[in-house]
Amino acid sequence: MSKKIFWISLIAALAGFLFGFDTVVISGADKKLQALWQSSDAFHGIVVMGMALWGTVIGAIFGAIPTDKLGRKKTLIWIGVLYSISALGSAMVNDPYSFAVFRFLGGLGVGASTIAAPAYISEIAPAKNRGRLVGMYQFNIVFGILVAYFSNYLLSGLGENDWRFMLGAEAIPAIIYTVAVLSVPKSPRWLMTKNRKAEAEKVINDLSLDLNIAELEKANQDQASGKSHENIFMKKYRTPLLLAFLIAFFNQWSGINAFLYYAPRIFELAGLGESTALLSSIGIGVTNLVFTLVGIYLIDRLGRKKLMYFGSVGYIISLVLVALAFFNEWTGISVPIFLFLFIASHAIGQGAVIWVFIAEVFPNHLRGAGQAFGCSTHWVLAAIIPSMVPLLFSVVGPGVVFGFFAFMMVLQLLWVAMVMPETKGVVLESMDKTLAKNIDD
Repeated sequence: MSKKIFWISLIAALAGFLFGFDTVVISGADKKLQALWQSSDAFHGIVVMGMALWGTVIGAIFGAIPTDKLGRKKTLIWIGVLYSISALGSAMVNDPYSFAVFRFLGGLGVGASTIAAPAYISEIAPAKNRGRLVGMYQFNIVFGILVAYFSNYLLSGLGENDWRFMLGAEAIPAIIYTVAVLSVPKSPRWLMTKNRKAEAEKVINDLSLDLNIAELEKANQDQASGKSHENIFMKKYRTPLLLAFLIAFFNQWSGINAFLYYAPRIFELAGLGESTALLSSIGIGVTNLVFTLVGIYLIDRLGRKKLMYFGSVGYIISLVLVALAFFNEWTGISVPIFLFLFIASHAIGQGAVIWVFIAEVFPNHLRGAGQAFGCSTHWVLAAIIPSMVPLLFSVVGPGVVFGFFAFMMVLQLLWVAMVMPETKGVVLESMDKTLAKNIDD
């Protein structure tokens, strides 16, 4: 793998940094905004906190359109623009409705980035390094989460408007990313789907990619010939469709986004003070970063399926312990420790695998649509579940909520053991044969 491919992949993966920062930065403003606008739990959860997630749903549903029509690169540029506008706008508004609109725009960027960035990186990456390179997107997500938690901690206490500085800080990396992504080349596989052979060949030569243009052209023709009418919902694509759906489904029923959005609130419910809760949130970010690096290191060595085994078992143990802590009113450091284990399990399993896996299982001519479906499943649940958390915590209590998440992870473990295929090292153009063989076996 050349240094050029690595750096280009890293630039594209920086969309993940903004994803992580945007998703978590709101946690520092959570209780301040509810008090400022005197919102009910339902309004605060669905409109103020949840609107970015609904924007993410729309971005994921429709993100395949610009990703396939305009190309991966142009879509990544527009994603940077959306993040920049969202950060500046949400920091300057004075009412919850305008705030929700700007947060919605940032959500569009998050949703579209989960399609465009993994698709772009997977299409320029050598098969043997694909997991590691696409995994940099996840690394940047958790790095963005850590920086957001740390930024919130540093900016907290600057006055009654400290939340504006927290949210506005995102504009700096958003603008830097937008400028940097202008320098990356277009995806050669996308260019081939548009019959732009000369441009694709130039990119392949410039990057010294291990791709034979004639073989790529033949594979593209074989996949696209007579298939312009095809869609991911046809019976022949049922296997990748279900795989994308289920990995995204289980990802959110672990409770990961619900926790990331409300980490300080959860820590306070566990008996920690506000300052300690914010500091513990930084610990969550550090744990996430360290174990994401472990997951990225292992994903092309052990494979996707083994990491999902590790993550599933860790999820079950940690979530059961968190539920018991709330049921038995264990206070102090126990809940943070259990949640650190939860985050480590997510980072080494679902966190490292999901974006790689969804980007692998669909054929080239349907990759954008397939990723849109998988990502939409992920983000619909990511919008619904965190939006309901304040209400559920007050009605049934956090112990019941975390106990249910643990039960769902038992179901994930069964799915990994019985259904999930191994995609490590498989060339994208040969993935359909691998999936067919897995079903036959």
